[in-house]
Amino acid sequence: MIRVLQTKTILLGVTGSIAAYKAATLASQLTQAGARVDVVMTREATQFIGALTFEALTHRYVATDVMALLPDSQIAHVAMAHRADLFLIAPATAHLLAKLAHGLADDAVSATALDTRAPLVIAPAMETGMWEHPATQANVATLVARGAVIVEPGIGQLASGASGRGRLADLDDIVDTVRAVLGRAGDLAQRKIVVTAGGTQEPLDPVRVLANRSSGKMGFALAAGARDRGARVTLIAGATSLRVPRGVEFVAAPTAREMRDAVLGAIGDADALVMAAAVADFRPAHTAEQKIKKEHAERLTLELVRNPDILQEVASRLPPADRRALLVIGFAAETQDLLAHARAKLKAKGLDLIVANPVPQSFGADIEAATLLTRDGAAMELSPLPKEELAEKVLDFVSAKLARHSLNENSTMARDTGSG
Repeated sequence: MIRVLQTKTILLGVTGSIAAYKAATLASQLTQAGARVDVVMTREATQFIGALTFEALTHRYVATDVMALLPDSQIAHVAMAHRADLFLIAPATAHLLAKLAHGLADDAVSATALDTRAPLVIAPAMETGMWEHPATQANVATLVARGAVIVEPGIGQLASGASGRGRLADLDDIVDTVRAVLGRAGDLAQRKIVVTAGGTQEPLDPVRVLANRSSGKMGFALAAGARDRGARVTLIAGATSLRVPRGVEFVAAPTAREMRDAVLGAIGDADALVMAAAVADFRPAHTAEQKIKKEHAERLTLELVRNPDILQEVASRLPPADRRALLVIGFAAETQDLLAHARAKLKAKGLDLIVANPVPQSFGADIEAATLLTRDGAAMELSPLPKEELAEKVLDFVSAKLARHSLNENSTMARDTGSG
């Protein structure tokens, strides 16, 4: 379940593109994530995929005719338009874009679009020439000017056999966009959250590195969750093969020193820093210019030196007033004496919260056990849960803490001005 999608009604419009079959997977993903999915289709879309497929996946009525009525005799497209929290059209043909831009309403999808006041997300799919035509681009510009969000088509093989831009965007990118749009007014709106993720890699020679087993899943879940709550998110990541969540600013920082520089550069206007990355404590004192050959020696001795302590630098570089304004969250990944080490790190780095989790079992896993320890001594032990849910627990703390900061600042301002 994805929190921002739970209890939301997503209206999915499907038009007559060969990519219509992908809309079935999209409907299934949104439904499994906790959303209620209503589907409206053009008649052309039903030539590619049947309404029954969507009814089976969503367990809800599917409208294929602008004159259709619901079982309670309500006009289907009107009722669906009014109860939607967001209208997603995927795939959207060039013809449909033209209809929307000019306010035409002669099928179930275009009529619903004209009647709804829900946010509109459009994922076009068509031949490259059609997408690049000035008329289509003008229609897209018109829709964007009215507030529509466009998930631009990708590049790849098209139905004609040609290759170019026009493929329906990756479904994960479409779902990401839906989540971001729904979360615009969330409890972290107007906030900037900096998140680090993944393990750093310290080069030994041009082809080898010293690394750890962190996958980056926790940090990426935190970045996506903060985006879903309306935050501006900067995601600073070490080595990871994960897909970057749509709607976040991404900064690659493969080494500890690069991550240190990126973090210090990003926190100037941030409200919170969440250090979920597994930053290497040591790096080779020297990096060989050429690949080290095994024929040259029976043994290889490495000299290691300390890497910068990013959290320590954050605490020491910010003036006290700014330090209080920046909420700092750390992670403690330990193989033994987990809570003792976590409490020591919490105190030494001046953290507001630390997430203590055992390793190596949490590295790369989708489910994780953790204990949340706060500066005031409170502890919350969590049973194993998906990393997305653990991320929400951490972000709940961030949201509540920032809200209290704002309340205290407003109270102080009111006293200083004599108002209230």
